[in-house]
Parts: sequence; structure tokens; C-alpha cells
Amino acid sequence: MKILVIEDDDVIRSIIRVSLSEIGGLEVVEANRGEVGITIAQSEKPDAILLDVMMPVMDGVSTMAALRSEASTKDIPIVFLTAKVLKSEVDRLKELGAVGVLVKPFDPRELPGALKNLLATP
Repeated sequence: MKILVIEDDDVIRSIIRVSLSEIGGLEVVEANRGEVGITIAQSEKPDAILLDVMMPVMDGVSTMAALRSEASTKDIPIVFLTAKVLKSEVDRLKELGAVGVLVKPFDPRELPGALKNLLATP
């Protein structure tokens, strides 16, 4: 399974890459900004996207809206990654079309399983 990680923080993105690839056995492609992520999603056709909510220039919600407006990326499942854990915020992200929300900080040992569980939930 190929996962596109769109996260502006280099250290967090690196931890996610190691966690998902080494522990989870997933193929990982990366983007450090929303605009770059959109381009990579169109060319790489990932099975899912792990998308940071808070990013400069183009935040996660704007990035998801752009992905949903393109025929080639509109059906890719998106899981948000956020430090905002208020139920209202999580509910809002799900209402926008995310299949789930994972919370920062996360345990790198548990991230692959948590992501796979969200993606497996109908």
C-alpha cells in the first residue's frame, strides 16, 4: 500500500516515513507542502493520504478541497493528522470527507496500525 504523507515539519515527516515503512511495511512518498502534495498525488496515485491540518500557505483543509476537485485524486482516502483534539474539530474534519483523524503527538510504533485501521473501516 502506497501512502502519501503531506507534512510541513521535516522531523515529523521523517518519523512518519520510518514508522510507516519500517514498522508498517508501507510504501511512503512525501510532500512538504500542500501544493507539492497535490502534484505528487496526481503522479504517484497513492492508496491513501496522511495530511497535516496546520501548514503554511495551503493548509490541510484547502489541500483536501483541491484534491477532491481533481478527477484523478478525488477518491483517494484522506486521513488528517492534527494536534487539535477537540471533538468538534475532529467531527468537522470528518464532515469535510476525511476517513479519519490521527492525533499529534503520536506513538511511531502504533501509527501504522492506527492508519491501517482507519483505512479498513467502511
